[in-house]
Amino acid sequence: MTERLPAPRLNIRPYLGRLPVVGERVYIDETSAVIGSVTLGDDVSIWPTTSVRGDVNFITIGARTNVQDGSVLHISRGRPSRPEGWPLIVGADVTIGHRVVLHACTIGRFCLIGMGSIVLDGAVIEDYVYVGAGSVVTPNKRLESGYLYVGSPARRVRPLKPDELEILKHTAAEYVQLKNDFIVRAAS
Repeated sequence: MTERLPAPRLNIRPYLGRLPVVGERVYIDETSAVIGSVTLGDDVSIWPTTSVRGDVNFITIGARTNVQDGSVLHISRGRPSRPEGWPLIVGADVTIGHRVVLHACTIGRFCLIGMGSIVLDGAVIEDYVYVGAGSVVTPNKRLESGYLYVGSPARRVRPLKPDELEILKHTAAEYVQLKNDFIVRAAS
């Protein structure tokens, strides 16, 4: 009888010798790709058909962050005006909705980036920000903590209500439990 070896994880791939660093209890769907200079914190979840490509700079995703289906995360190479380019830095406890594009930006903690939104090079989203579905955060824009932003280009609409601030915390925690369910089912 021949012993069966586990299949290699083809969705976690090196680029130029740099292999992603994956924390504890991370769920990466088999249809997604995590490539190159990427660091995933503990309890991160990467859902189906998502691309996290750390090729020309680096990507860091904080603990308990979830990146939902069909999202694209990438970075920017150096240019004459900014030789170091821009990495992509996502804080802890962030919810990134379905089909979101994050390109070479910084996202603080406890944010929700709504479905279909696009956040571009050099943009900074501070902690506790809700970006409404379909919004476009233009290059180098800064979104101030504690507000709802919507539109294309994204504009500040109003302060977040106390219950909305709690939702930012609970949504990330709910996705940790959901990914745990997926991990358990995949193991059985």
